[in-house]
Amino acid sequence: MANRTAHRYLAALTTTAAVVASVAAVTWTASPAGAAGLSPFDIAGRGATVPFVETEAENAATNGTRTGTSRYYGQLSSEASGREAVTLDAVGEYVEFTLTKPANAVTFRYSLPDGNGGAGRDAAMDVRVNDAVVRSVPVTSRYSWFYGGYPFNNNPGDSNPHHFYDEARALFPATYPTGTKVRLQVASTAQSPTFTIDLADFENVPGAIAKPAGAIDAVADYGADPSGATDSTAKIQAAVNAGSAQGRTVYLPQGNYTLYSHVIVDRVTLAGAGPWYTVLGGRHPTQRNLAAGIYGKYNNQGGPSQNVTVKDLAIIGDIRERVDDDQVNAFGGAMSNSTIDNVWMQHTKVGAWMDGPMDRFTIRNSRILDQTADGVNFHIGVTNSTVTNTFVRNTGDDGLAMWAESTPNVANSFTHNTVVAPILANNLVSYGGRDIVMTDNVVSDTVTNGGGIHVANRYPGVNGATGVQGTWTLARNTLIRAGNSDYNWQFGVGAIWFSALNEAFQNPTINITDTDILDSSYAALMWIEGQTNGIHLSNVNIQGAGTYALQVQAASQVSFNNVRASGIAQAKPIHNCVGPSFQITRTGTNTGWYTDTPDCGPWPAPQWGNTTTPPTTPPTTPPTTPPTTPPTTPPGTGNLAQGKAVTTSSTSGPYVGANGVDGNAATYWESANGAFPQTYTVDLGSAQSVGRLVLKLPPGWETRTQTVAVSASSDGGSYSSLVGAAGYTFNPSTGNTATIGLPAGSRRYLRLTFSANTGWPAGQLSELEAYADGGTTTPPTTTPPTTTPPPAGNLAAGRPVTATSQADVYTPANTVDGNANTYWESQSNAFPQSLTVDLGQARTVSRVVLKLPPAAAWATRTQTLSVLGSADGSSFGTVKASAGYSFNPSSGNTATVSFTATSQRYLRLTFTGNTGWPAGQVSEFEVYAS
Repeated sequence: MANRTAHRYLAALTTTAAVVASVAAVTWTASPAGAAGLSPFDIAGRGATVPFVETEAENAATNGTRTGTSRYYGQLSSEASGREAVTLDAVGEYVEFTLTKPANAVTFRYSLPDGNGGAGRDAAMDVRVNDAVVRSVPVTSRYSWFYGGYPFNNNPGDSNPHHFYDEARALFPATYPTGTKVRLQVASTAQSPTFTIDLADFENVPGAIAKPAGAIDAVADYGADPSGATDSTAKIQAAVNAGSAQGRTVYLPQGNYTLYSHVIVDRVTLAGAGPWYTVLGGRHPTQRNLAAGIYGKYNNQGGPSQNVTVKDLAIIGDIRERVDDDQVNAFGGAMSNSTIDNVWMQHTKVGAWMDGPMDRFTIRNSRILDQTADGVNFHIGVTNSTVTNTFVRNTGDDGLAMWAESTPNVANSFTHNTVVAPILANNLVSYGGRDIVMTDNVVSDTVTNGGGIHVANRYPGVNGATGVQGTWTLARNTLIRAGNSDYNWQFGVGAIWFSALNEAFQNPTINITDTDILDSSYAALMWIEGQTNGIHLSNVNIQGAGTYALQVQAASQVSFNNVRASGIAQAKPIHNCVGPSFQITRTGTNTGWYTDTPDCGPWPAPQWGNTTTPPTTPPTTPPTTPPTTPPTTPPGTGNLAQGKAVTTSSTSGPYVGANGVDGNAATYWESANGAFPQTYTVDLGSAQSVGRLVLKLPPGWETRTQTVAVSASSDGGSYSSLVGAAGYTFNPSTGNTATIGLPAGSRRYLRLTFSANTGWPAGQLSELEAYADGGTTTPPTTTPPTTTPPPAGNLAAGRPVTATSQADVYTPANTVDGNANTYWESQSNAFPQSLTVDLGQARTVSRVVLKLPPAAAWATRTQTLSVLGSADGSSFGTVKASAGYSFNPSSGNTATVSFTATSQRYLRLTFTGNTGWPAGQVSEFEVYAS
């Protein structure tokens, strides 16, 4: 499933949840979540029972370089299992694994740098046993490295590189005993400068399965080509048709079979010699939307197919891109009373995208690897169906999903599965559905824009009878390093999260029991996008969370029984800006997750117990060589204030002090209005030699002069003056930056005291930067002007703005905050919608610039809108008639509306259409005189 468009955090007044409790509240201050380490295979009795033993490269012997741990999207470590890998960049470098059980085969996960203009590079990796090469295994980047916005592309010139890893497998010439040392070693760097190894899975593959008695042999009887040299689609189809007509199993002997299109199955068993021996693959050489796959009959083509079994084979495709309309999945169509058993699915778009209505379909004992989209999706009226004992890794979207689009999904289950490292979205999810079961699963290492388990009324067709209904059982699941940051929302997603975007939950019963939520990347539990209810947690263990135990962004009613939390990074374990509309009932023994005074403010940086720092902007081009060490904190000669603790005398709305040291000039602190003087204080952590301060405002703001004094302290209690009050001019033509030289000296605390501002009646600061160099003994003597400078630049910046509606946290104030990453969104499916800005007085205007977030994940869309004006905010006239305006991320996601110069105090945008989302959307509403 694709993720939705970009969202931005809400920072509002701190409020308190309504609580019904039978025990006293416990507020606990905890240490941060731990670094990577726990394996999904460390959890006894849960997850898939797999035939291999896995060893992480960082836990093996190596003379390579460990990448360091990271969970930040776009970094090589963030997509690694366990969030760390080993990079080899010279001939002779290796990772050496010691077998803990006999093995005759290996599957290893690796990453090569991209090459050949995005088409990928090919190389080889030696497998050595007792210092002798036993296999040279082909490796490639053809199936990895995606770019740009959803659904992504293969253009390295685009932004947002991701999906770095792929997997290769090889049979050994012999079975090696326990204790054997097996090396993955670089023989040449001519084809690839680096090889990054994530892990290796060793197994003892049994011999090939012989033809069952009485079976049709697709090779001997129908001429299928086991060499793969020719297209076998028609010949295998003929064998399958005969098997169906005669009630006989169809056997595919050992071999590699090329298919240029689907084989359609109905009332037949198709069996191979085993997934290491019988491999289906291939793709049409000219019609690239045709490729190998086994499909049931669609409902409009005589389906669903009935009584199908496909077993003991592999489908390893050649899909290198994501085109959502292409049916290039390993399995598809509709199948009822059917089973997929012991099948290896790799390098297809989706392992199994099943379009119902269909009933009693099972996938079991299988592996789903390296998909460009979902692992499995039960779509449209799938009932009484299951995925069980299946291992899923490195999907391009949701690992295992159900989507009840327009027709209810009922009584489906995901049980005893292990789902690792979905590159986008969730490990497990059901969009709508009734009586859904997810039990005894292990999920780990969510990469971005999703969580470990998601329950939601989201995506088209999920409402009413198809929404979240009935009794849901989420029991005995283990979530490890689940959830992560949403690169559009710009805040974290919980390990388990709930959304009612399309409509409120209609009183389901959702039981979450006997569940372990371990080392969550952000919050353990999250509610967002609309009213949910009927959620009951019992015997839940939360151990480690990068931010909060509970992240509350929407109303709900939730009961907690014996829910215990520890290792929560924030001292206040709940973030709640919706107040008493989030209702908590507590019974039994609950510890470590509750507070009467939750946080409500900017989102804190997650704490994972490692030293990696997040990139301030997404990378725009892929690295030629994957990073081998994590980034480090700035040296002492850089900005000494970045990321340090800040206190302020006051704040205005969401414009908090932390914005002034976050490295982003588009976010800012603003004090209470009309209440000078105001102070802004940064703690450098220790005494530092500071000779120069650089103060910044957002680059698009009009010119203003602020009167500022600087003082310092060694203990945070007693302050002495460094620079007396003086006026500093911030002009957008020179970067909206002011520099203050300081007398030489060492100080820990620095305080700015604001006493005037010609542009707005408050102290304002987007960045306070402190540097060791540049000291002086006398301050500048600029005198602040006595009159307000004439209007210039963006006349709407920071002005009051209203809207006819807003969705969730996407407030109209986001459109005038100078930050293109925050945005307003109206209520969905309710056009027309309007957005109105008050310029403060009549201004001559002739141009409006509208922006959407620049991230490539915002796909191109056209919004239909008109511009109206008013002198009094009541009576509006047309300034620019309704027309369509295209927003394209390749050109900055910006649209300009020009019109004849006119004098207006109020400008209104009225939206009547949007091809990308059924709502009005604007991240910046800029108004100019010319």
